[in-house]
Amino acid sequence: MFSDTFDIVVIGAGHAGCEAALACARMGQKTLLVTLNLDALAMMPCNPSIGGTAKGHLVRELDALGGEMGRAIDDVFIQSRMLNTRKGPAVHSLRAQADKKAYQLRMRKAVDECENLSLRQAEVRRILVENGRVAGVETTTGSRVACRAAVVCSGVYLNSRIIIGECSWNGGPQGLLAANALTQNLMDLGFSIRRFKTGTPARLDGRTIDFSRMEPQYGDEPVVPFSFLTDGAALKNRAMCYLTYTTPRTHEIILRNLHRAPMYSGSIHGTGARYCPSIEDKVVRFQDKDRHPIFMEPEGLYTVEWYAQGMSTSMPEDVQREIYASIPGLEHAALVRLAYAIEYDCIDPTQLDATFRARHIEGLYCAGQVNGTSGYEEAAAQGLYAGVNAALYLQGREPMRLTRADAYLGVLVDDLVTKGVDEPYRMMTSRAEYRLLLRQDNADLRLTELGYRVGLASRARYEKMLKKREDTAEGRRLLDRLHLTDRLRHPEATYDGLRAERPELPDYPADVKEQLEIDAKYEGYLRRQDADRQRFLKMEDTPLPPDADYLNLSGLRIEARQKLDAQRPRSLGQASRIPGINPGDVTVLMIWLKSRER
Repeated sequence: MFSDTFDIVVIGAGHAGCEAALACARMGQKTLLVTLNLDALAMMPCNPSIGGTAKGHLVRELDALGGEMGRAIDDVFIQSRMLNTRKGPAVHSLRAQADKKAYQLRMRKAVDECENLSLRQAEVRRILVENGRVAGVETTTGSRVACRAAVVCSGVYLNSRIIIGECSWNGGPQGLLAANALTQNLMDLGFSIRRFKTGTPARLDGRTIDFSRMEPQYGDEPVVPFSFLTDGAALKNRAMCYLTYTTPRTHEIILRNLHRAPMYSGSIHGTGARYCPSIEDKVVRFQDKDRHPIFMEPEGLYTVEWYAQGMSTSMPEDVQREIYASIPGLEHAALVRLAYAIEYDCIDPTQLDATFRARHIEGLYCAGQVNGTSGYEEAAAQGLYAGVNAALYLQGREPMRLTRADAYLGVLVDDLVTKGVDEPYRMMTSRAEYRLLLRQDNADLRLTELGYRVGLASRARYEKMLKKREDTAEGRRLLDRLHLTDRLRHPEATYDGLRAERPELPDYPADVKEQLEIDAKYEGYLRRQDADRQRFLKMEDTPLPPDADYLNLSGLRIEARQKLDAQRPRSLGQASRIPGINPGDVTVLMIWLKSRER
């Protein structure tokens, strides 16, 4: 019946699938990574970058747990910048331009060299389930592979459709095939399916762009790495980006042709991302603005293609050419690839528990855009989380759970499985209630011990984190003993500035100095937020019985009974965040729990 046997099969080799497969294999599970096209492994079909506001936090957290994305981008980036540096450290976010092809090759190398991990090009059409448990997968060519767990990382390929003006066809990003069989299987397995939409700008020939009419955008020096294992001293920027703007002429062209825009003509049915709108959507929604920024970014060092960030559209080809020609510096630019929109199927993520396992099927996990998210970073972080938990499930160990108070990844997981999504989900710093504690600079101090404990983070990574923690504690004790902590609290004060006056202060690594400065300058705020965090954790640590009969629980409103019965929250805290559950319902649950104790 089965042609082969693995512990875990990962379906899809995008950013979620690669991290999931690497995590499973590194934790000792015999893993198969199946994908439609091996040449598209870790492909960047949209922007050629990793990180950005809040997304940089996810990459740092993924790295701290033992993931691959941070190390990969450090190896192949061509320009790096720290965003939001005029604001506080809670919202500082690293972003790096990638050489897209080099990034794919770097991730392929990591996958190829990983012990316990096999690759296969095929389309999975069915997940085989026996007695409520995953038993294997079946491909469209009839091959059956036995496994005890599966991780679905199908990205935007499920029944995907490309739309450019009046023209559309079934297909995946960048001319790849769609996955047309798996959606029906997921529906047969009891998943609720919704239709989402995303899009991408055109690619332009850099030889036809007049960069003299644009503003140069320089990278940061020195370069800050994503991975806590990377030596930043060896990193150098190798490319330039540029800034230009739309014009009133651009907006006039768009408004004149709005009846031909698929998102306004009714030919697009999927729900798009609110925080990543197309250029036509921006022009319609913000008619008071006479221009919108367009960032020109190179796709790599060995290609002439450039990416026009901020110019996503699904307008017809002739309109696209007219729009781009209306932008300073792009008057004579040649379009190498047209912009397009893509519709695709995804699941309702509230059907997953807090480990990304399907509530109704043991051994089945989902991660990435199939969960209704957008972005490489959100996908990769989910992939690692689902992969770790699939491996722990097979090992008979307790799952890895991250709360909103632990990590941005915890916020992401909780938002998806508790609140659900009605549009493609994007991580933002405003979603994290405890963002002053969950900074990107301390992701290793927060998460590496957990990654090491579950068996993913290496011993070398763990020891490096311990040294940083010990040096930071030692430095704080020394500052307190020398009565220098108050001086370090001044906005302009730095640890190196104090050292110039007090040579007895050790010359710690830059990351330790950063911790000492942040801890001193924000001590009062950190203490206050930690107190809020403790109150949150108390609610999270109040478990709700898994077999609770909510439908017959007196005192609860009908809507609350139905929501609680459908989602089966793990804790009182999670229950309080379910849409439709109000404070009165939470009070009823608290009284009911106390009566059970008595």
